Amino acid sequence: MNSEIRNTTREDLQGLIEVLDSSELFPSEYLEEMISNYLDNPESEEIWFTNVREGKVIGLGYCTPEKLTEGTYNLLAIAVRKELQGKGEGRKMITYIENLLTERANRILIVETSSSPVFELTRKFYDKLGYRKEATIQDFWKDGEDKVIYWKKLN
Repeated sequence: MNSEIRNTTREDLQGLIEVLDSSELFPSEYLEEMISNYLDNPESEEIWFTNVREGKVIGLGYCTPEKLTEGTYNLLAIAVRKELQGKGEGRKMITYIENLLTERANRILIVETSSSPVFELTRKFYDKLGYRKEATIQDFWKDGEDKVIYWKKLN
């Protein structure tokens, strides 16, 4: 079954909530506030993208430009429904955003994650996709849980 990755629309919101609840990336009650600028401001530089299969939202991604940089974006969220994780959809979504950013003459994509054992597969995912672990900020999320920062040069 093929999926389609496209810009997020307001009609995707319920499906995005379901993805967030399934993946446990972050609490879905934060979604409305997070996405409001993208949906309401045609000048927004934020990028929200949705992965759809057979009319059902199966994944989401969100990235934003890093302030005071030239061509650097930060992928703040990427999630796939739990039952579809490990089946290549996340890889497709990363390829989509890397290609989109490259087409728009951006240079770097940053991704941030946690040192928690829960995120071990996430860190391995970025390693496999050619991202380089660039920094660790100790105790960032809470005592004993570091922020791990990866980056990739796009062009």
